[in-house]
Amino acid sequence: MSTEDDNNKPYQVPKENYSVNSHRRLFNKYACACVMTASIISAIFGYVMGVMAGALIFIKEDLQISDLQVQLLAGILDVFAVSGAMAAGRTSDYIGRRYTVILASLIFLLGSILMGYGPSYSILIIGRCIVGIGVGFALIIVPVYSTEISSPSKRGFLTSLPDLCINLGFLLGYVSNYLFEKLPLKLGWRIMVALPAIPSLILVILMLNSVESPRWLVMQGRIAEARKVLLLVSNTNEEAKQRLNEIEVSVGIVENCTLDIVQVPRETRSGAGALKELFCKPSPPVRRILIAAIGVHVFQQSSGIEGILVYSPRVFERTGISDKSKLMLVTVGMGISKTVSTLVATFLLDRVGRRILFLVSSGGMVVALLGLGVCMTTVESSTEKLLWTTSIAIIATYVYVAFMAIGIGPVTWVYSTEIFPLRLRAQGIGICVAVNRTTNLAVVTSFISIYKKITMGGIFFLFTAINALAWCFYYFLPETKGRSLEDMESIFGENSKSKVQNDEAREQH
Repeated sequence: MSTEDDNNKPYQVPKENYSVNSHRRLFNKYACACVMTASIISAIFGYVMGVMAGALIFIKEDLQISDLQVQLLAGILDVFAVSGAMAAGRTSDYIGRRYTVILASLIFLLGSILMGYGPSYSILIIGRCIVGIGVGFALIIVPVYSTEISSPSKRGFLTSLPDLCINLGFLLGYVSNYLFEKLPLKLGWRIMVALPAIPSLILVILMLNSVESPRWLVMQGRIAEARKVLLLVSNTNEEAKQRLNEIEVSVGIVENCTLDIVQVPRETRSGAGALKELFCKPSPPVRRILIAAIGVHVFQQSSGIEGILVYSPRVFERTGISDKSKLMLVTVGMGISKTVSTLVATFLLDRVGRRILFLVSSGGMVVALLGLGVCMTTVESSTEKLLWTTSIAIIATYVYVAFMAIGIGPVTWVYSTEIFPLRLRAQGIGICVAVNRTTNLAVVTSFISIYKKITMGGIFFLFTAINALAWCFYYFLPETKGRSLEDMESIFGENSKSKVQNDEAREQH
């Protein structure tokens, strides 16, 4: 992908009368291609998470490790993902969004090769730690890059593509479990965990030919380069000009700047002072933004989704499925449910908005988890094998995963990425990913221990209560659909819910 055509001149989008209605009908394929390319790393992350659901069964059998070691292997990724997340935000402000994607790909490449080699538990842990750093980078940089490339009218769709790719990766991980479990024990799981090395290498090559984020370019004072990129990723020349002016104002550059390169303060170029502004006497809008962003990530992971995804074979095993091949096949169905629902969500985000999807998703998860809790409690209290409980448990799990994927899964990343101001975005998302992975670490590393203490049904009732609380939190979030990234501080500066409702009514009109 190049920002110049055969005549070595910037690509010019055909001119048309610029209006809100006209540019909403357009769809920029180049921007979509950029986001889809970067989203390959999201698919790698999803695969890494999904494949462990089945691989852990074979790793435990091959290496003869305990349940405590299984939990450590599953959870250690999140410990290092937090470290990666804290480093990725500042790194992307220094070297750019594009090269940070490339760096994350190389980290995945190294970690996957080491895990596939895995002659012992200690080497496997080291490889998993390296992959965890890559996860921290991927979870930050892809949403940031996608958000900054996208135009406001299609931002919901484009910035949900990384989450769709995560779910596609999960599905491919489950399919890998099913296909390779038939191989010899020592070979099957090693192929499962080593496969991400191939797309990681491909992504490095693709990103070297992709474009940089126009917002990062403006932060560096590289106005001419940003203008060329915006002409490529915007629907019209007028929209590109408007987006550039908004970015210039947010960075502190004179609007309609005619210079190709301008001098920007070092703090702006490197993101220095962002953490200080977030945590030391933030303005009221920034404080609300931080609370909203952290809150949606806490509730996403405390909902129990990754605990259920990683340990789903154990959940289904409790209902009476003992054959490994059938267990792997059931998880494939779960991956299909998750992927299809996320695909539906990508088309709903710009139509119904973020807040409504949050509410519908959390409400559906409460109902599904309640049914799953009742089903598992019945299984655990019965002395006989109940065939109907297996079907009900599978259906309830699929429904739970579907409601998660149609709302909380993708919307959390879209919402938290778009609400941070440009100067705070990369490092703000770094904080969110650190919170996300820490919360997930607590869930994944304690899931087995908790259900052994309070029963499998009990842990699902616990997740039911958490998701009910999450619904109340989502109810008070402002809607951001169709608003420019530079307008978010004013949205969160509005003090009354009625003002937000008036904005929604005005937008619909």
